[in-house]
Amino acid sequence: MALFELNNIAIKGIAACVPTTKLANRDFPYHNELENKQFIKTTGIEYRRIVDEHTTASDLCLKSAEALLNKLAWNREEVKVLVFISQTPDYKIPCTATILQHKLGLGKSCLAFDVNLGCSGYVYGLSIVGSLLEKIKGKALLLVGDASSTCISQQDKSTAPLFSDAGSATLMEYDCLAKPMYFNLQSDGAGYDAIISKDGGARNPIGDTSFDLNPETGRRDVDMFLDGIKVFNFSRREVVPNMEELMLHYDLKKAEIDFFVFHQANKFMNDSIAKKLSLDDNKVPQSLRLFGNTGAASIPVTIADQVKKGKSLQLILSGFGVGLSWGSCALELEDALILPIIEYGHI
Repeated sequence: MALFELNNIAIKGIAACVPTTKLANRDFPYHNELENKQFIKTTGIEYRRIVDEHTTASDLCLKSAEALLNKLAWNREEVKVLVFISQTPDYKIPCTATILQHKLGLGKSCLAFDVNLGCSGYVYGLSIVGSLLEKIKGKALLLVGDASSTCISQQDKSTAPLFSDAGSATLMEYDCLAKPMYFNLQSDGAGYDAIISKDGGARNPIGDTSFDLNPETGRRDVDMFLDGIKVFNFSRREVVPNMEELMLHYDLKKAEIDFFVFHQANKFMNDSIAKKLSLDDNKVPQSLRLFGNTGAASIPVTIADQVKKGKSLQLILSGFGVGLSWGSCALELEDALILPIIEYGHI
């Protein structure tokens, strides 16, 4: 277990942005009416948000960041770190973070880089940015988002009705009065092929058959493949022990935690995890019904949409999935600005 703590790091604001285009799963054309009803009941996903052809995950993160920076009136020259976490960057080369640094008007003294992580990305991102801030002692932007619809076949019954698009921004700052953040991060590359886009990278470059549609799966080799059973079994096996180890190691009591915010995989999976932890429903907010599985952005989307505002909130966050990669984080939100969900898209 990679258990560690970060000190003097405060979250000052969280915002999340989703596309304006909304699709209803009751109208998903590759299921019949009964299958659609059963899918919604099992996953909890009634609607999905999908980017238009002119919008990327970085655009959604940009809108989130602009809203927070303007609302808090931060001096952009003081932002010394920008980390962009996504599996749908703007380009293979260059990294998207430097483009965002420029678009946001941040100074040249701001370090910026991308991280290729999915479902665990927000928790890992907090640890990366927090670790940098412990040394730099400044302000930072964690931008986390995915436009998963751009790498999924809309004919694939196993993935298309699950995934949505979203971007988020989290403002973080070195603060000697901040309470510690506690982390437990893990990975298991033996399960790398449980969620994978087979073609398009250096291992399997685009070939003559990469864009051929398999009529049985409704999927091409460049599209994301999801082994639902493998991912579910992994989540059932690893996620709860990870959080329990975190709480035991740092003497955290469930009764003292206001909310457990999970990656929004699907309702059945999250309910199963909550049940194993003996958590009441009111402690486990979910954003699945309106926003679906928003990938790496699902935790900040859920916080922005569902977590009640308060002067001080004790949270445990848990991200898990593609990689395989998973982790949990315990933190306190003290007077953090949490904006309502932002919508964005081209008309």
